[in-house]
Amino acid sequence: METPLYTRTTMAWQALARPDGLDRRAHTLLLLANGRRTLRELSRLLDEDVSARAWHLAAQGYLLDTRAAAAPEPDDEPA
Repeated sequence: METPLYTRTTMAWQALARPDGLDRRAHTLLLLANGRRTLRELSRLLDEDVSARAWHLAAQGYLLDTRAAAAPEPDDEPA
């Protein structure tokens, strides 16, 4: 399974405008999540494993996995 590439959602951009709404580490993760960095790269930049925090922010609607969003839909009709 490929690692997700998280990018910010509209909700994240709104939260970044009001940094008091999130804790500092979540805020920093949102700033760094650009849709091109892997979880491993984000973890290295923040010097901690961010997998659980990223998953939690995605579940809340702050982050979106760009790989999952770009995955093609299976055809409904047989070829």
